[in-house]
Amino acid sequence: MNYLRYVKVIGTMHVSPLSREEVVSAIKKERPTAVAVELDPLRLHSLLSGERADFVTSLKLGRGGLVGYLLTKFEEILGREFGMEPGGEMIAAVKAAGEMGIPLYLIDEDIRTILTKILAAPRREKLLLLLEGFSVFLPLVGGAETPASPVEDYRWMTLEFRRRYPYLYRVLVEERNAIMAGNLVSIVRNLLAVTRKPKVVAVVGLGHREGIERLLNSAFD
Repeated sequence: MNYLRYVKVIGTMHVSPLSREEVVSAIKKERPTAVAVELDPLRLHSLLSGERADFVTSLKLGRGGLVGYLLTKFEEILGREFGMEPGGEMIAAVKAAGEMGIPLYLIDEDIRTILTKILAAPRREKLLLLLEGFSVFLPLVGGAETPASPVEDYRWMTLEFRRRYPYLYRVLVEERNAIMAGNLVSIVRNLLAVTRKPKVVAVVGLGHREGIERLLNSAFD
């Protein structure tokens, strides 16, 4: 079965205000049977509550807490450049689903599992991430050259990340694509038991969209 026929995958730039508008517009237009977002329960709680551990608290949580803090700060810097805090489009999707009475599904991998995998990265990749993580990507946003478009830059950054960090790319992109696609297949199967033509709007990062669509298009019972 081609599960993609039942799922509209919206690929967003987590730090773009235009993505927030696109998400809300798509949900209102499609009026789907379900809305799925690239979140897990812990990250949903963090986004809705606004609670984020500071540096001192993160240190007390050990290496995993420190890695999580650094990734959060990186997203915050990008958010200031694009004019929206990271996760804004996910919050918009959650609120739109709630206002319209549409069931919400969290389809991403548990953040604690993700952080555990990150800590198991090869030493070379961890060292490279610490030494040049910010300097490699931030010039693309605030550098002297005028970007062709934010989407093109986002895709270029994804390709560059894959080249420099093959292990982290597999953990952060490919494995999560498989998990989210699998969860979407389960959602569609459950909905088909109660309705003939279910429609799911899935809101994920732009770097995940093509991979998830490819997996849904090739999923068979």
